[in-house]
Amino acid sequence: MTELPSVRPAVRRDGLATGVRVGGDGAAPADGAPAGRTNVAAELAGLARRNGWGPAPAFHTGDRVWSHGEVHDLAARTTSALVGLGVRPGDRVMVAHGDGIAWVAAFLGAARLGATVVPVNPELTAADHAFMAEDCQTALVVAGEEVAGHFDGLPCLTGDRLLALADGAAPGPVTRVTGATALYAQYTSGTTGAPKAALHRHADLARYHRAAGQGVVDIRRGDVTLSVSKLFFAYGLGNALVFPLFSGSSAVLLADRPGPGQIEEAVERHGVTVLYAVPSAYANLAAECAGASFASVRIAVSAGEALNETLAARARDLLAAPVLDQLGSTEAGHAFCSNTFRSDEAGTIGRPLAGYELQVRDDDGGPVADGVGELWVRGASVMSGYLNRPEQTARTLVDGWLRTGDRAERRPDGAYVHRGRRDDLEMVGGITMSPVEVEAVLAGHPAVAEVVVAVVADERGASKLRAFVVPAVADPDPARLQEELIALARSRLAPFKVPRSVRLCRALPRTHTGKLRRFAVRNGDW
Repeated sequence: MTELPSVRPAVRRDGLATGVRVGGDGAAPADGAPAGRTNVAAELAGLARRNGWGPAPAFHTGDRVWSHGEVHDLAARTTSALVGLGVRPGDRVMVAHGDGIAWVAAFLGAARLGATVVPVNPELTAADHAFMAEDCQTALVVAGEEVAGHFDGLPCLTGDRLLALADGAAPGPVTRVTGATALYAQYTSGTTGAPKAALHRHADLARYHRAAGQGVVDIRRGDVTLSVSKLFFAYGLGNALVFPLFSGSSAVLLADRPGPGQIEEAVERHGVTVLYAVPSAYANLAAECAGASFASVRIAVSAGEALNETLAARARDLLAAPVLDQLGSTEAGHAFCSNTFRSDEAGTIGRPLAGYELQVRDDDGGPVADGVGELWVRGASVMSGYLNRPEQTARTLVDGWLRTGDRAERRPDGAYVHRGRRDDLEMVGGITMSPVEVEAVLAGHPAVAEVVVAVVADERGASKLRAFVVPAVADPDPARLQEELIALARSRLAPFKVPRSVRLCRALPRTHTGKLRRFAVRNGDW
């Protein structure tokens, strides 16, 4: 970690004018837009001021409650600290830090300055961090104490140090930008190869809020949100940063990835009303927690991977509240198809949200009238492209449409059913099939907490379908459970879709964002 100066003049290294306006909380007009309507950090500060949200809670971190007024004041002073550290408009600021007020300050402070934030998972390896820092050419890293050593040779400071610098600073500048100016670059989870940074704009945050904050959960000023998915993840960024700041509500920020007990305690302690999690988290909550602890929850959302109907029912029973399944992506920024507080259709991912258009297409990009195909989405929040990846951008963005890589079916009534990922398909006996259908059947067994089905080689090297099961009960009889699961599959599925064996395991392999690593299951490297 390179030692940083406490103050440095704000002069761009390319000698160009910075285009900043110091003081105030409204950006200078650009392209005819009114002040405060382009730089999203300034827009949020103005929104809080006009609506009288200043004293209202915005973030709960440990025993500390940060009001909306305190958050925007801290963001303004963080901008000044970043300028003193040599950050310029257009620079990239990597944030490799656990959820907390330092993360929020770094994001909003950099946004005010016109820098581009690069949020990354702090739990990645040093090699992963080094790759991303080099790939995005970061000008500064804000890191947690435990990973600051991953950035030797780069300008880096801890979140605590950034807050200390901001504490003694005056409000910093607001840079004039447009809604199309890059705000952040978010890396994909790397389930299909090396991570790529999807570029999103200042205008995109308001789009997420309208579509998912208002359209899915009807977020309200008095709501308290808890997102199990962290801020570095597209899902968590919208849930725990965007929606609270645009609605005057608040969010609970937990620095580390919480287990079921921590989630239960946080919900009860803070009176959480809106809960966001991934299916595996709901499975763990249903297995380990008491429903009484979740009495304050009025609505919950599931994303990240498919939510089967059996698990959805268990989660609804635990929470005594709707559990809305939705689909989104890093490239789209947040959800683009979802069940909502107005309409929850079991077994589906709902319907397109406001501002998005969906199509199901075949492998050649042609429309699929009936049946399953790849889901394509078009909407204003779809990324402008992958950072420094023109060829991959061209393959993913086609004539304004995003190829999601998700397989889906559009029902006649207009709702969509998720059918897994394009790379999830398995070949069994020369027949291509989706393991998602098999997993949905096996998940209905009461002794199954989680399950993934994949083709693996048996002792003779022949390819066979195997189910990998995380039990929902302690010390199950492996032979009996295998017999029951195979019998269940035979009663519901075509013969070639029936697993030939069942393996019990403590956990399934997942990425750092919680997504299932199917290739690891197939290859046995977990």
